[in-house]
Amino acid sequence: MNDKKYAANTIFELTQTKYFTFIPSEKDYKLACGKQLPLITIAYETYGKLNSDKNNAILICHALTGDAHVAGFTNNEDKKPGWWDTLVGAGKAFDTEKYFIICSNVLGSCYGSTGPASINPETNQIYAMIFPVVTIKDMVRCQKYLIEHLGVNKLLSVVGGSMGGMQVLQWAIEYPELLYSAIPIATTSKLTAQNIAFNEVGRQAIVSDPNWQNGNYHGISIPTSGLSIARMIAHITYLSDISMRNKFGRNLQYNENLNYDFSTEFQVESYLHYQGDIFVKRFDANTYLYLTKAMDYFDLSIDYGTLNNAFKNAKNSFLIVSFSSDWLFPPYQSFDIVKALKANNVPVSYCEISSNYGHDAFLLEFEQLSDLIDNFLNNLRKKIV
Repeated sequence: MNDKKYAANTIFELTQTKYFTFIPSEKDYKLACGKQLPLITIAYETYGKLNSDKNNAILICHALTGDAHVAGFTNNEDKKPGWWDTLVGAGKAFDTEKYFIICSNVLGSCYGSTGPASINPETNQIYAMIFPVVTIKDMVRCQKYLIEHLGVNKLLSVVGGSMGGMQVLQWAIEYPELLYSAIPIATTSKLTAQNIAFNEVGRQAIVSDPNWQNGNYHGISIPTSGLSIARMIAHITYLSDISMRNKFGRNLQYNENLNYDFSTEFQVESYLHYQGDIFVKRFDANTYLYLTKAMDYFDLSIDYGTLNNAFKNAKNSFLIVSFSSDWLFPPYQSFDIVKALKANNVPVSYCEISSNYGHDAFLLEFEQLSDLIDNFLNNLRKKIV
C-alpha cells in the first residue's frame, strides 16, 4: 500500500465550513410533503479550485450520520481527519489538484444545515418535531441550489455511499442534464421491509426514552439511552458476520470466566455500548428520526411506475459499486440498478468488491475504491475535454 497516498491531508491546512442561506419561494421550492421552510441554510466545504471551464466539480454526498467535513482537519485539536480523507486530496482518487470537490450537509441534519435542531426564524424556538418531514429529493434540490450558488454549470460527477448513494441516484434521474457521471456506492433504489424494520426499531427506542419528551428535550434533557440503543442497532447492520467474528468472536472483555449475570461481559457488547455512548455526544435524536424516515420514503420507482422507467431520461455515465458482505444493501440491489440502466442503454460499469467489512466497506475499502474511481474519472475527463 502507498501509505503516502492515503495519509491524512496536510495540504488543506485547516478546512473551513461555509454556509449558504436562501429564502425558498413558494413557486420554486416546496418540500415533497407540501410544506415550506421560511429559510434554509446548507453547510458545506470545498476543496481544490473550480477551473475556467467550470467542468471539474464533483459533489460528494454523505451517509446518514455524516457531515460536510469529508477531508482534512477543521482545527488543530482534531484527532481524526474528514470521513473520506483517504479518497479526497492531492494525488488521491478525488484529486484536489484536478477537481473542485464539494461536500454539503444534507437538509434535515444537525451539522450546520437546517434541521429539527435548528432555530425556526418565525418563532425563534428550536423546530423540534414541528420541523416538516423531508425526503432525499428535498435534500438534492437544496444541493442544486448550492451548486448554482457556487457557479457550477455541470458537475463532473456526483458520488456517495449508503444514504449518500441514494442522493446520487436522485440527482441522476432528477437533473440528468446537470452532471456528466454518477457514482453510487453500497446503496439501493429503495429500502426493503427489513431496512425499514431496523429503522423503526431505532426510532421506537428514541421515542420510548422518557427524556425524549415528544421531541422537546433541548435545554432540558437528552434521550441518551434511546439514541444510544438506536445507534447500537444500526451499527450491527453496518458490520458483517465474518467481520464481527474476526474482530470479537466470543471473547470476554474483562474476565477469563463468565460472571453468570447481566453485566457487560463479551467484547462485542462493550464495543456496541462504546459506539452508542460516543454517538449521543455528536448527534441529535430528532435528526435521527427525520433522516431515517427520509431513507424509508426513498423509492426511485414510486414516481415512475418501475425502476426501468425511472432511468429513461438518464444521460450520465455510471460507476456502481457494491460489497460482497454488505447485508444492509446487498449486491443484488446494486445489480437491479445496473439492469435498469442497461435497459435504457445508459453506459454503466459495475464492480462488486470482495470484502469482509459489511456495509461499512464503503468507508474502509479505500484502496480498491481509489483505483476504480480514479480510472473512471480519468476516462470520463478524456471524453469531455
